[in-house]
Amino acid sequence: STTEKPILLKNIADAEALVSGAEVAVIGFFQDPQSPEAEQFRLAAGQIPEVPFGLSSSAAVLSHYGVSANTVVLFRRVDDDRRDLDMNDRDVDAKKLARFVRMNELRLVTEYDPVTAVGVMQSSLEFNLLLITDKMSPKHPERMRKFRAAAELYKGKILFILLDSNLKSNERVLSYFQLKKSQLPALAVFHTPDDEHDVLTPDEISIERIQDFCNHFLQ
Repeated sequence: STTEKPILLKNIADAEALVSGAEVAVIGFFQDPQSPEAEQFRLAAGQIPEVPFGLSSSAAVLSHYGVSANTVVLFRRVDDDRRDLDMNDRDVDAKKLARFVRMNELRLVTEYDPVTAVGVMQSSLEFNLLLITDKMSPKHPERMRKFRAAAELYKGKILFILLDSNLKSNERVLSYFQLKKSQLPALAVFHTPDDEHDVLTPDEISIERIQDFCNHFLQ
């Protein structure tokens, strides 16, 4: 890509456009855009091509977001939340910054793994809907299309999570919901404050089935 990464954000409008135009966006707020911290930020931006990164040294932009200099903020649309990372901490480098982004980049549909698990646990959304399925299945792309379409309807209410049944680290999730691989695909809805949950093993995943299942549980 020939576009500069990170994008230079000269004013509040630039910053708001970046944040509103992506599921996940990261902005580095630096008084000195040539500082060592800003250099580490640029390195991290290059490692994560699919997430838009912006950099601003405008006092107005810093004030608008209520941050001090040398702060990196990750904005996510799924729960309208943000995560801040203080870059004044001496040992924050590009590697730790990239990990911070990976841990917190919740999307409309977040794939569950040991790294994203951290962001899932810290989400402000109390309801999680898991699609537990085999990613290698020929039906997977179509299931995902329907799951994503349903996720749009519950943005800000339910966190939609994809759980690949092939991953060894996910086996304990299957046992928690008392599911066997022969019963998949399955939907599991979960209320984090009290561990209340419900499981559905539909013949086929459809947007209507997902809606009925979610609405019934929310009520």
